Amino acid sequence: MIVISAQAKNKIQEILSQKNNPEDFFVRVSVLSGGCSGFKYDIDFDKEQKSDDMLFEDQGIKMLTDPMSFLYISNSSLEFTDGLNGKGFHFVNPNATRTCACGESFAL
Repeated sequence: MIVISAQAKNKIQEILSQKNNPEDFFVRVSVLSGGCSGFKYDIDFDKEQKSDDMLFEDQGIKMLTDPMSFLYISNSSLEFTDGLNGKGFHFVNPNATRTCACGESFAL
């Protein structure tokens, strides 16, 4: 399961409201190789669910992830910060053993 904070939910809904047929979109969450700590998060919007995708829903937001990415981000929460020290989506990932200073990559 991936949990979405209220702030992340509001921002996702704001972005989706600018798209045609926003109810057709999923939030796709992936983990990719790269970043200064070894892995990095990727968040995008997608209209298509692949046959092996895992589907989650929290606070009315539908999320997809592939099985390999799920191993790295299970039990994480998606947050959104809109402050002076940083703005954007980020994960609170209990599986990460360390994160980089920018918060965009992690290691296990």
